[in-house]
Amino acid sequence: MKHLLLALAFVLALPLSAQARVVPAPVQDEPAGQATTEVAVVAGGCFWGVQGVFQHVDGVIKAVSGYAGGEKNDADYKTVSSEKTGHAESVQITFDPHRISYGRILQIYFSVAHDPTEINRQGPDVGTSYRSTIFPTSDEQAKVAKAYIAQLDDAHVYKRKIATTIEPGKTFYPAEDYHQDFLARHPNYPYIVIYDLPKIADLKASFPDFYRADPVLVFASK
Repeated sequence: MKHLLLALAFVLALPLSAQARVVPAPVQDEPAGQATTEVAVVAGGCFWGVQGVFQHVDGVIKAVSGYAGGEKNDADYKTVSSEKTGHAESVQITFDPHRISYGRILQIYFSVAHDPTEINRQGPDVGTSYRSTIFPTSDEQAKVAKAYIAQLDDAHVYKRKIATTIEPGKTFYPAEDYHQDFLARHPNYPYIVIYDLPKIADLKASFPDFYRADPVLVFASK
């Protein structure tokens, strides 16, 4: 989000036929259990687009942009942008496990939300704060994520090895209000148009049974 001119140059270099890659569903997944809500935290580049994708996923109750991987006193945009905090721009996804499973959340994450083969970058955004990371909120989530990455690598779904790391035991800190619902509030912002609106289109095309037209927003009145 910080390098618009680089973003324009990058997208112009992309092949016109580029399509989202729908990866296989995970063989190992969580049972739904009795809980009515569950929380997942993932990172995959600028949180605007990742949040926007999951706000359009049916079964998601809330998706909040924020930071994970570092300490509380460093959890602000300016400090995280220094690339010295250990934080990654992340999204906390609260979902109904009886409507969508954790494994399905990960399938969407690996298919349309970002490129999991990139190391410490997504598109024009470079640095550890843009890394591909799963922050499991339980031991079971960690097991599912680890098994799924191995499954995708063994199947050679991508030409390159998946770079996504698994970082358990990290606290999520919500980002500033102006970052929340950014895609929904600024659909004409150049970065959103170039990088993030195509993700929403890919979600609709690739996961029609889980696509919701009206996003679930953090601030409904904004």
